[in-house]
Amino acid sequence: MTHLPPPAEELRLLDAELRQLDARRAQLLTRRAWLIAALQQTGQPSRPWAHPRTPSAAAPRPETAAPSVQNVLLVLGGVLLTLAAAVFTLVSWGDMGITGRALVLGAVTLAALTGPALLLKRGLRSTAESVAGLGLALTVLDAYALHEAALAGTDGTGYAAAAAAVLAGIWSTYALLPATVALRLPLPCALAAAQFPLLLWALSADAGPYVISAALLVTAGLDTVVALRVKTPSARVTAMVGAYGVGTCGILTAGWLTLTADAPSAAARAGALLLLAAAIAVGAAWPGAGADSLSSAGTGTGTGESAGTDESASTGAGSSESAAWQGPSEKHALGLAVVSGLLVVGAFGGVARSWLPGMWTVPAYLACGIALLAAVRAGRLPDTVRLGSAWASGAVQALAVLWALPVVAVVVMGPAGWIGRVWSGAPSDARAAVTVEAPWPPDAAVAPAVLLAVAAVLAPAVRAEQWRSRARIGAAGLAWATALTLPAVFGMPYVAGMVLLGVMTAAALYAGRATASTARLTALLLSLITSVSLALVSLASQTVTLVVLSVLTALFASASWRTSLTSVTAPAALVYAAALASATGAAADWPPSRTALLVLAVPVAAALLAPRLGGSRATVPVEAVGAAAGLLAVGLAVTDPPLLALVLASCGVITAGTALRPDRRPVGYAATALFVLAAWVRLAAWEVGTPEAYTLPVTVPALLVGALRRHRDPQVSSWTAYGPGLAATLVPSLLTAWGDPQWTRPLLLGTAALLVTLLGARHRLQAPLVLGGSVLTLVALHELAPYVVQVTGALPRWAPPALAGLLLLALGATYEQRIRDVRRVREVLGRMN
Repeated sequence: MTHLPPPAEELRLLDAELRQLDARRAQLLTRRAWLIAALQQTGQPSRPWAHPRTPSAAAPRPETAAPSVQNVLLVLGGVLLTLAAAVFTLVSWGDMGITGRALVLGAVTLAALTGPALLLKRGLRSTAESVAGLGLALTVLDAYALHEAALAGTDGTGYAAAAAAVLAGIWSTYALLPATVALRLPLPCALAAAQFPLLLWALSADAGPYVISAALLVTAGLDTVVALRVKTPSARVTAMVGAYGVGTCGILTAGWLTLTADAPSAAARAGALLLLAAAIAVGAAWPGAGADSLSSAGTGTGTGESAGTDESASTGAGSSESAAWQGPSEKHALGLAVVSGLLVVGAFGGVARSWLPGMWTVPAYLACGIALLAAVRAGRLPDTVRLGSAWASGAVQALAVLWALPVVAVVVMGPAGWIGRVWSGAPSDARAAVTVEAPWPPDAAVAPAVLLAVAAVLAPAVRAEQWRSRARIGAAGLAWATALTLPAVFGMPYVAGMVLLGVMTAAALYAGRATASTARLTALLLSLITSVSLALVSLASQTVTLVVLSVLTALFASASWRTSLTSVTAPAALVYAAALASATGAAADWPPSRTALLVLAVPVAAALLAPRLGGSRATVPVEAVGAAAGLLAVGLAVTDPPLLALVLASCGVITAGTALRPDRRPVGYAATALFVLAAWVRLAAWEVGTPEAYTLPVTVPALLVGALRRHRDPQVSSWTAYGPGLAATLVPSLLTAWGDPQWTRPLLLGTAALLVTLLGARHRLQAPLVLGGSVLTLVALHELAPYVVQVTGALPRWAPPALAGLLLLALGATYEQRIRDVRRVREVLGRMN
């Protein structure tokens, strides 16, 4: 037997066990918290003997670092002191005498400027920067106070120019003093002040825009020199910002002067300004422009320490960062070289524009761009400068081509206006042929020269292997555009212009024999564009239209003998053949429905050509064009039902012939649909209104096909084999019978439905049984409906609800039996096919 201790003893044992479990649990939780804290520490070795801390006991993490707080406080202090000094100077200035004014401002400024030296000695760099900023702001207030007290009668703009120059010199000297050379603020401030003296001096002297532009460019040049020579990064960034900002203003001013100059002298002065800007840009882009003075790293000018590190005044960090600057990067220098090249072209092009008539403006700039490319190739220049100048020349040539594109667009798309004026009469010349509804661009006479010049430069200029073939293709495209615009530009006779377009089409097709895929594709594209333009231009005259379409059809058909061209030329030949057939019918004064018979020759040709192509890429395009031509024929014949039926039947024959190919079997469905539509259109033309005449020609072949399919595959469902054929006749006849007051159609339809039902029951086929039985039931209901209505009218009004109630009671009483009967019927139908 099991010994059970007394209750008091058992309770004591349980309490001891629980205390041990609680102690062990607390030990494990403490160990877990220490492990989590050790894993969260990064970069510190874990010490098992360290006192563990739980996450809840960890100290809150500060949201702001101490140096950031210090910097914010110093900046706010400097700003507040500066505002106080400004208020004192502007508001309280008049309450003191001249001696007091001088003593107060002088003492405060001297204290603010000498304080940073003492603070730097104690290692308080951030505080020294704040006090230095206050001192610089006080010098500006001193300049303002001097003007208001002693020089109030002088010109304000001139005084501002002199004050900016003096302040820039004082701040630069202050930044270079041995005691304050470690400060980072004075030198950028001096550079910022140096941006204004020349500009303000030009404005005070009422100088013209040429002098103002020169002042801006000279200032930008000085900034560029400083940016390339200075060691301090902050000063270098300030100088670069000034150079780009002021230089951009100067370039824009000089460019505006070049474009608006109406005399050669004015254009020459503006060009000189652009050349000055180009010299500054190319000087900055010259390799090693800023490396001479940076060969050795200085000490004592460091700028790399973090603000707020007051324990050290070392400057070595800034020295290493300064020594790493070796001028602009390669991409930066390339951009500057491109800008300098564009400025040179703008300078010389502007001078040439002032001498030449207005139409030669673009060719003048283009000639300067080409000359720049030649000069770069002839001279010995660094690679960066040469590449940038080449890109600048390419940009000028691209802009010139862009200027000439409207002329090419008018020549190519302008003839589309003849679509609304077909055979209205031949125009006077080639220009009138392309400007039917589009205006002729101004100065278009020099567009061919521009395109030809760029084409002549592009082919030999590009020497890189990966770009050479593309450059040649581009040059060929530009030469093609030149030849395309010549008839309209020179006003050639109408027929001569079309002959030239035909020759260009043939030449492009011949060029398509090239082995390179890119060149072949380009040649084919150009041939298509030229042929479309030629076809549109020919619409002005009936005879010319027939001749041109015949030539284009023969030309593209002959080019289709080459397998590499067939995918483009064969569909194009079929398109032009369809257009020729339509134009021939229209020229013979045939109605559109008769013209459709001519157009059918194109689908026939496509159906005969497609099998010969085999698996070529041209097969699908040829068949697509043939199908489109068939649709065109149907559209032309839609107004004449007998001819429309003939066209549909012909299309069905063509489609059925295509379906004989093993890879085009699904096209047989389209052939069937076309035959059915042809029969229906023929019946409609005969004014046949009996629906069975439309449905039986569909039902009989469908049932025969279904029977053949079930004979080959007995597993095919009867719904798939016979459902569509039976529904095609039974459903339309049923709908007609319900609205037919005669008895003939319901009797025949009921008889046919009974036969279908019996056949379905005999052969145990689900589709005939269900469809025939349903139609038979509905026909019987339709025939018995008048008697039902008559009986319903003879009965009392309470009789129908009573009968309905009895029916429901009977159904409810035999519900289970009815369910079994329904299941049995479903099983019987399910066993049928």
